[in-house]
Amino acid sequence: MSAAFWVCASVTAISSYVSLGYSIAGLRGATAETRVGFAYALARSVALAVAATVAFFVGSSDYLVAVAVAMVIVQAADAVVGARFGDRVTTYGPAATAAANAAALVSLLAGG
Repeated sequence: MSAAFWVCASVTAISSYVSLGYSIAGLRGATAETRVGFAYALARSVALAVAATVAFFVGSSDYLVAVAVAMVIVQAADAVVGARFGDRVTTYGPAATAAANAAALVSLLAGG
């Protein structure tokens, strides 16, 4: 496995773990009205974190590309949500993570 594989896998995993952490924090602080939404976010985040972790053990670039694309989409969508609510932290953080993950993905696809 190339350095580009390890970088992409690492960025993808970190991205998924940060998303998981926000989901856990959101669920812990949720009200009765918002609990269901945060539970769905947590379920999505657990699945993506597991998929990102598995990439290290599978060693398949094709598998990693699929997971990385999913995380880029998730983080970009999270940035849009943050922008919609006017929150700079939840806009720029996910946007930067999506950009970093996309750059690592492009490097992997370019054979770097």
